[in-house]
Amino acid sequence: MSVRTIIIDDERLARNELRKLLQEFNEIEVIDEAANVDEGIEKIEQHHPDLIFLDIQMPGKTGFDLLEELDRAPKVIFTTAYDEYALKAFEVNALDYLLKPIEPKRLADAVQKLHIDEARETSGSNNNLIKANGLLTENDQVFVKDGERCWFVKLNEIRLFESVGNYAKVFFAGNKPLILKSLNALEERLDDKVFFRANRKHIINMRWIEKIEPYFNGGLLLELKGGEKIEVSRRQTVKFKEMMSL
Repeated sequence: MSVRTIIIDDERLARNELRKLLQEFNEIEVIDEAANVDEGIEKIEQHHPDLIFLDIQMPGKTGFDLLEELDRAPKVIFTTAYDEYALKAFEVNALDYLLKPIEPKRLADAVQKLHIDEARETSGSNNNLIKANGLLTENDQVFVKDGERCWFVKLNEIRLFESVGNYAKVFFAGNKPLILKSLNALEERLDDKVFFRANRKHIINMRWIEKIEPYFNGGLLLELKGGEKIEVSRRQTVKFKEMMSL
């Protein structure tokens, strides 16, 4: 089955080079290309491709701006000349990123990831949540953007999400960026075997728990390896004890 693909990059030579490299993969059918974000959005809405190869730094708007403007994105493989932009989009759960100049071996790896992803979907799961919203596992890497700063971080490195109004603070390493995402929306996309809703304001990564203590009103106090202390509400304590077989 052919994978209908659009290349979005402001450099004509880069588009030509990628098109040439993709000729090695019979399953990839390049149906169109675009030189900027607005043209890219137009082509995506016109053709509904299965996959886009997306440059990040383009005049006017970035590849991330394009992703933010789409209601529903195709699968994405980023192409970029800058390794600090080696990022994956949180919303789209992009398959891979390729540093320019693109090496044929890395391109082959990215196409292989595409096949693995498709196989997972078809063997898949009829779970609508996974198909519609992309249930994320702890091994997925996600795109976290706060102002001008961006990170490419594995979910298993995130120890805590904290609600701050309509935003969520994401705790990993020494960073605590804010993302425009409610805790409820995050909870729907996170694996509940790993991420636990401790209370109204916090989702914790259970792999990061260092210490568990009894707390007021039949609740628990969890200390994470990052030093944060999180109270588990009485209602969630019951669920937590069942999960942890305490």
